[in-house]
Amino acid sequence: MNAPVLVLKDSLKRESGSKVHHANIQASKAIADIIRTTLGPRSMLKMLLDAAGGIVVTNDGNAILRELDIAHPAAKSMIELSRTQDEEVGDGTTSVIVLAGEMLHVAEAFIDKNYHPTVICRAYHKALEDAIAVLDKISMTIDVKHRSTMLGLVKSCIGTKFTSQFGDLIADLAIDATQTVGVDIGQGLREVDIKKYIKVEKVPGGQLEDSKVLKGVMINKDVVAPGKMKRKIVNPRIVLLDCPLEYKKGENQTNAELVKEEDWEVLLKMEEEYIENLCMQILKFKPDLVITEKGLSDLACHYLSKAGVSAIRRVRKTDNNRIAKASGAVVVNRPDELQESDVGTGAGLFEVKKIGDEFFAFIVDCKDPKACTVLLRGASKDLLNEDAMSVSRNIIKNPKLVPGGGATELTVSATLKQKSSSVEGIEKWPYEAAALAFEAIPRTLAQNCGVNVIRTMTALQGKHANGENAWIGIDGNTGAITDMKEQKIWDAYNVKAQTFKTAIEAACMLLRIDDIVSGIKKKQAPGAGQAQKPKVETEADADGEQILPD
Repeated sequence: MNAPVLVLKDSLKRESGSKVHHANIQASKAIADIIRTTLGPRSMLKMLLDAAGGIVVTNDGNAILRELDIAHPAAKSMIELSRTQDEEVGDGTTSVIVLAGEMLHVAEAFIDKNYHPTVICRAYHKALEDAIAVLDKISMTIDVKHRSTMLGLVKSCIGTKFTSQFGDLIADLAIDATQTVGVDIGQGLREVDIKKYIKVEKVPGGQLEDSKVLKGVMINKDVVAPGKMKRKIVNPRIVLLDCPLEYKKGENQTNAELVKEEDWEVLLKMEEEYIENLCMQILKFKPDLVITEKGLSDLACHYLSKAGVSAIRRVRKTDNNRIAKASGAVVVNRPDELQESDVGTGAGLFEVKKIGDEFFAFIVDCKDPKACTVLLRGASKDLLNEDAMSVSRNIIKNPKLVPGGGATELTVSATLKQKSSSVEGIEKWPYEAAALAFEAIPRTLAQNCGVNVIRTMTALQGKHANGENAWIGIDGNTGAITDMKEQKIWDAYNVKAQTFKTAIEAACMLLRIDDIVSGIKKKQAPGAGQAQKPKVETEADADGEQILPD
């Protein structure tokens, strides 16, 4: 009996071999070419039309790629690359795409000569190891407590995305915020969680110069009973709760049958006693301020205000965690579990202020806070503040600097060219090509400055010939060849190392793809009826068909 063979005709499309490699390389180069012109401080801008029909003008690589709607899988993975870079270190999103595109571009010649992709990847990984070794060699360690150095560094990193007039202010805010929430985790390392413990509050109106970092937390809430509760308390004792201060309602519909009229009063009395008991358990610790994430009934409000305690209800969980970090309090789930050690005494001042039309509660002047709020006034964009905070976070975590302006890439390129002569076997040529690919960054910078690219690159290669003059690069504003130390054009070591790793890993991943199998069915013309079922044939009939390999 002949075994049936399933032949799928329309639903599976398959491409393989060098055709796929070329398609992937072309797609990646196309993505790199889109944002190549946005590298550097004097770069071109892109005008984006978003889905809602709004217009955005930006030169941030990640923001541009986010808006692209592309079907090619290799191009999609390149866009993911920029997002990864942004989440990991918050900078270098354009560089990583340009570098990955160049790595794939130089690999194309070897694919044409029938080099196996694994050989190329091996050479690339070897080049990456050597490039990181060069970074370690040329990096310089800085003192994160030295304010002016930190300011210069953050300004040089956000200078490509920001107008210089606000650079000082934003850099100041970013350094203040990240130094506040840094936590020592031993072995000389510091952990800075900017997403959890730094809140950026934008309050319209006022001057941009009024923006500041609060040594504590600000929330968009007022006290529950403004007339009865104090709106300003010095050195408050703070209790944070994660439970409602009101009578519990039944989980599902509850019916109570009352025979006597007095039973109704007993029921009400029980509710009142329950709430009074909750409040007394809290008041035992003599707090000045009670903050809960859930509801707070009128009766509880009455007991608290009678005892001279201010209360705030329905605070976000993230805000409650930030208040806990700033004031030293512990969020408690049940009032009967409260202990003296759970009361926060680290805050210097609780105050409710009216800004514009809204009330904001400030818990500030904290002793050694581990959370803070960045208050932004005026018509400012917080995206740029996030970037600046990412930069200063990277430096606090790993206080090492490398030269900017393409100098690092040129040094890496020159060193790898020298080392390529000692690489044995067939891997020598892809290794040398990887060395050349690193020059894409300074070359692109020179193009975006509008200077003569060939002359500039030749002069730079001459200066870097033997891995010397590691700090000579291009000034992104003028296109002149200068010393990056004098110009204070720096990059964080973390960002550079992550850029190299991400770009080379991504290039290797795309090179190792030799098959694209698409299981998406073509759309039928309207009224074409139902899709045909896959045809089941016997082996004898299938001789002439093209059968997919196992």
